[in-house]
Amino acid sequence: MRVAIIGAGLAGLSAACHLAKSGHQITVYEASGGPGGRAGTVGGEYVIDDGPTVLTMVELVEEAVSAAGSRLSDLVELIRVDPAYKAFFSDGKTFDGDGRISVHADTEAMRDEIKRLAGENEADAYLRFVAHLAKLYEVEFPNFIDRNFNSPLSVLRPAGAFYSLLRLKGFNRLDQVVSSYFQDQRLRRIFSFQALYAGLSPLKALGIYAVIAYMDSVKGVWFPRGGMNRIPLAMETAAKAAGVRFEYGSRVERLVRTGNAVRGIELSGRRFVEADVVIATADRPLFDQAALPNERIPARLRYAEYSPSAFLMLLGTNEPSPSAFAHHNIFFGAPWKESFEALLERGQLMRDPSVLVSLPTLTDPALAPPGKGIVYALEPVPNLSGKVDWLSERERVRNAMLDRLQAWGVLSDPSAIASETTIDPLDWLDRGMALGTPFSVSHRFFQSGPFRAPNQDPRFSNLLWAGSSTVPGVGIPMVLTSGKLAAKRVMAMGARP
Repeated sequence: MRVAIIGAGLAGLSAACHLAKSGHQITVYEASGGPGGRAGTVGGEYVIDDGPTVLTMVELVEEAVSAAGSRLSDLVELIRVDPAYKAFFSDGKTFDGDGRISVHADTEAMRDEIKRLAGENEADAYLRFVAHLAKLYEVEFPNFIDRNFNSPLSVLRPAGAFYSLLRLKGFNRLDQVVSSYFQDQRLRRIFSFQALYAGLSPLKALGIYAVIAYMDSVKGVWFPRGGMNRIPLAMETAAKAAGVRFEYGSRVERLVRTGNAVRGIELSGRRFVEADVVIATADRPLFDQAALPNERIPARLRYAEYSPSAFLMLLGTNEPSPSAFAHHNIFFGAPWKESFEALLERGQLMRDPSVLVSLPTLTDPALAPPGKGIVYALEPVPNLSGKVDWLSERERVRNAMLDRLQAWGVLSDPSAIASETTIDPLDWLDRGMALGTPFSVSHRFFQSGPFRAPNQDPRFSNLLWAGSSTVPGVGIPMVLTSGKLAAKRVMAMGARP
């Protein structure tokens, strides 16, 4: 079969790698000049990632590259990031006497850290919590994440797995689950903030999303030497070696249909390419509307609730990254419930936001010129359905971020900035992301698992979807899995002709 994959982001590359040895003719069409999609970089003398920076579940990358017949270790060097994070709290409480909590994936190291913070009881509670997360992951990942669903009722099968989730409090509130283990408010935040990755407040997310904390805080965080874009480059290399073709600078303008099947794709310049199967990985709501203008967008997308967006500041500095920090740092604002209500319910900026600050030159100094550094600062902000006028507010948000970076000691002075790029929701929209959010459709219950927009398009027998707007969802592990699941759908359509 001729399989056309639209997009050379992580989802498309995953699908290509998993199909590379299938015997089908695989071609990836990408509008830009190279692989990566949202895992891109800002060019120049500083190599600055402008997408995801937290790499977990590297075995999913290894699995995809191996499916294409290559070894990941031959293609990219992965560095273990330890600590995975350092957390800072604006309430002034300290950890190790200097306001830090270092989050280690090593269980014993983290137990010792918690013991110094909050005593033996909380340290023992941590061990019980990790055991809970491990059981949750063992049930949830194979049965509810790494799986194709054919109907919403599929969630009930196998019954044993569903009831195991119930016993593990997967359908309780995440905050309640975490609070049942920890009394210390700082620990509750550290092990629940990850719900924001799924577009949810930790106070309202279900306990199943504790699995995200397991992925980074227990299984660990990695960084590819040379920057995050090295991951898609490695996957492209593996796919090419297995015979997958890539056409860059090829924007897909339209899907050409005949009856209930897609006959092929139309590229810019009105070039038509026939295909027996199409896997589309572009942000689905906007691409669906543009590529299938005469088709009604499925209800699950028409009425979807979207995740908040992000204001991203990318700096190249004339000074080295300060060693008091870690590669990844989280600065927690003092308000908690109030912040999520502002962001997710009122569509407003957080008064005292929690901010992720990554300093990748602490791990890989070669990303910047000698003696210089990189700052990646991300603030959760409302998507374009919110109440922020970004044309008038972006400068104020930028200046507030710079003030925070100085106050925290991340940046000595604005004069130290050698290069600057800011990305706000209007910019994400220009990049083809619905409602200006890189985090796509949120993961509230009826937009998760079998209730999320399916990867098998119900309108066309040979149109599949991969990426964050379909199953299993948002984040590098989920997007890699989405490509694998789409590839499984293709292989189920029939053996090599």
